[in-house]
Amino acid sequence: MSTLLLNLDFGEPPPKKTLEGNAKHRKFVKKRRLLERRGFLNKKNQPSSNVSKLHSEPPKKRETPQVDGTWKISPLPKNKTAASSSGSEQPLDKKASVPWLTPAPSQKAVSVMAKADLLGEFQSSLPKIKSHPTRPQKKDPQKNPSQDTPQNSTPVHSENKCSGASQKMPRKMVAIDCEMVGTGPKGHVSSLARCSIINYNGDVLYDEYILPPCHIVDYRTRWSGIRKHHMVNATPFKIARGQILKILTGKIVVGHAIHNDFKALQYFHPKSLTRDTSHIPPLNLKADCPENATISLKHLTKKLLNRDIQAGKSGHSSVEDAQATMELYKLVEVEWEQHLAQNPPKD
Repeated sequence: MSTLLLNLDFGEPPPKKTLEGNAKHRKFVKKRRLLERRGFLNKKNQPSSNVSKLHSEPPKKRETPQVDGTWKISPLPKNKTAASSSGSEQPLDKKASVPWLTPAPSQKAVSVMAKADLLGEFQSSLPKIKSHPTRPQKKDPQKNPSQDTPQNSTPVHSENKCSGASQKMPRKMVAIDCEMVGTGPKGHVSSLARCSIINYNGDVLYDEYILPPCHIVDYRTRWSGIRKHHMVNATPFKIARGQILKILTGKIVVGHAIHNDFKALQYFHPKSLTRDTSHIPPLNLKADCPENATISLKHLTKKLLNRDIQAGKSGHSSVEDAQATMELYKLVEVEWEQHLAQNPPKD
């Protein structure tokens, strides 16, 4: 037994006795493995530091791998002497030159390495996905730094709301003027024959001749400007009425003696959205007229706008009258809207 223990010394053995020591130790290891498999000896807890080295190095000549992780060296042929094996080659590493001294790898280390190999194979088989570079967010050069703070944002938003309300109001305001002809017994019934609608800036939104549903008795050309040839291609009343109401719905409608126009249209517009320049006291005061008097559109236009309308014998122009009505209302718009806000009319 003492001889066997001496062979476990890791010192370099004499070159002549290398083969004999190796043979003896191989017998010892073989018997020990046999006893371990039969359960007579407990397996030795051996480090797994050289596991990677065993797996990385290919097997050398005359070495065959065994199940327990050791390398079995096939015996040298008889014609080769010890001198040839112990030539003038430089000595290698102890554990590398003596593979039977290398401890067997533990099952835990082997399983970890197997999992790592499987994971590497799986990752290499996956398709490579090109990641798109993230685009940097462009900074708005016009951004006001005061908007970042919630305290300073409150007055800014309130000012924007006020300015937005003043800008939206003119867009929802239109002026209308209608020309009528006489129908019914002796032409005493006023029927719609022309309608003109303009926006806040005076642009024409609608201007059509309209054919009344009843027979025309009196064209009233001196005032209406309507003649017989205007009714040849005129729009039927029902179609024209639908087109007109589509424009007026939801808007502030300005007109002079506008109740006559609504009556001809057979339509009722909310009072809160109606502005009649014939019943606006501040407008009469500007024209040096009695406050509650009903002043004609022609007189107000001449007095306040210094312009002549409804002149001559050719009749009135509904477009010209509607534009004059809108310009007159703009003169007292702020004052009259404040009055209506404090004293809203009841529908």
